[in-house]
Amino acid sequence: MSRVCELTGKGPMVGNNVSHAKNRTRRRFLPNLNDVTLTSDTLGQSFKFRISAAALRTVDHRGGLDGFMAKAKETELSTKALKVKKDIAKAQATA
Repeated sequence: MSRVCELTGKGPMVGNNVSHAKNRTRRRFLPNLNDVTLTSDTLGQSFKFRISAAALRTVDHRGGLDGFMAKAKETELSTKALKVKKDIAKAQATA
């Protein structure tokens, strides 16, 4: 399972461990990913995603999954999230 947020595309970053003696060794900074279930009000359905804690706060700030998907860039979304976004847009267009 890859360490990439399905909604924001946030992934591992690289940097250095720096000791007291200023010795530098390479390391990875991994995103804080959580398995969450988000509910779409438009579709009346729940979806499981693996998203970062920052993305979860953004979803709450934008008023839920539907509000987040309306503003989300398609290049950052995973294929599963992209399908959910298109289903939500289609349901809102018919309603």
